[in-house]
Amino acid sequence: MAKESTLTTSDRMQDLLLESPGFPEFLLGLATLSASLLGSDGQITCTITVERDGGLATVASSSEEGRRLDETQYAFGEGPCLTALRQQRLVRVPDLLGDERWNGYTGAASQEGVRSVLAIPIPTDAFSHAGLNCYARTIDAFNEESVVLLEQHAASMSRVLRIALRLHGADVHPEHLRAALKSRAVVDAAVSLIMLQHRGGRDGALQILRLAAKSSNRRMHAIAHDIVLGAELPATQQDGA
Repeated sequence: MAKESTLTTSDRMQDLLLESPGFPEFLLGLATLSASLLGSDGQITCTITVERDGGLATVASSSEEGRRLDETQYAFGEGPCLTALRQQRLVRVPDLLGDERWNGYTGAASQEGVRSVLAIPIPTDAFSHAGLNCYARTIDAFNEESVVLLEQHAASMSRVLRIALRLHGADVHPEHLRAALKSRAVVDAAVSLIMLQHRGGRDGALQILRLAAKSSNRRMHAIAHDIVLGAELPATQQDGA
């Protein structure tokens, strides 16, 4: 049954490459296809991370939550998916709360409700790296069977992704877009940490960050950057929270 599913998935990936108008659309299809492969009814989010010319960006995610989770890793500069991509090895986290390898990221990701993570490198070429990242809200969501299935899936993606990288120009992420992605990632990471500290929701945490920027007459991104590096909110905002 797994073999039949893999063959069907391979055909669908080739169709995606032929029919997608651009590289981002192609990768979006890959991410969505990866999530549907597990038959999780939306309980598992998948993203595709690509490193090209030294720039990291999540160019595709099966959900908005997945985008935030990947970009939070970029803000901290560490996490299971970045480890898998940079070291080109599988990283499996049965329970994120019990893992001490990525302290800053762990707290932020747990506020998004994530409990287990699976990150698998996708072989590409000497000039780029790619990875398949899977997030779940339950502990130990990725058993041995699903790990094998996703490893096979990543291997199947390798060939079609290498073709796509050659077909599309290297500048699929212009510098201004990379800067925008990084700025958004820092804010998302800070919001997650504020949620952890204040035990509130995302909207409330974002409002706290906005008020902190207003009361200190600083840009929200600058305050978010400080929080990610370990600073506290401005004292005036803490007193009013």
